[in-house]
Amino acid sequence: MTSGKQIAPAGQTANGQALIILGRISALFGVRGWVKVFSETSPRSNILNYPHWHLCVAGEWTEYRVLKGRTHGKGVVALLEGLQDRDQAAELVGAEIAVPRDQLPAVGVDEYYWTDLEGSRVITLEGVELGRLESLFSTGSNDVMVVAGERERLIPFVHGTVIEVDLDQERVTVDWDPEF
Repeated sequence: MTSGKQIAPAGQTANGQALIILGRISALFGVRGWVKVFSETSPRSNILNYPHWHLCVAGEWTEYRVLKGRTHGKGVVALLEGLQDRDQAAELVGAEIAVPRDQLPAVGVDEYYWTDLEGSRVITLEGVELGRLESLFSTGSNDVMVVAGERERLIPFVHGTVIEVDLDQERVTVDWDPEF
């Protein structure tokens, strides 16, 4: 059902486009300016399909060109333009990685970017509103919606539980017991 692991809009680019967070710089890799990347894309290496990343450091967005990148074990490593050594790369550890929304590929039928679902009303088949879809996360076997209402609910984002997604109405209909 999902395509990629994009999450909440992160900010604006210089020309006013919405930015979508795809991951973050998680650590240093070696001594020549390479960084480890925690990618929210699926598969994780898809983050390397974007030649320019916007990084948020100390609340400011700066664009970096990706010079090289590859998978490394279960993660991703990258070299960004302007990073010559470990000290320069260290300044970016923890920075969020985003790209303009219009660079994301189109999704297929019954596929959604998480960012498009967040904020939607979640209702049962009987019309009981459970709350707003606050966020999603992956467990490995399936995705899970965090629904904030009179209490927080964790609802699997799987066929059979998710009956309908209406992006125009910002509504997700689920087959779920409101008492659970």
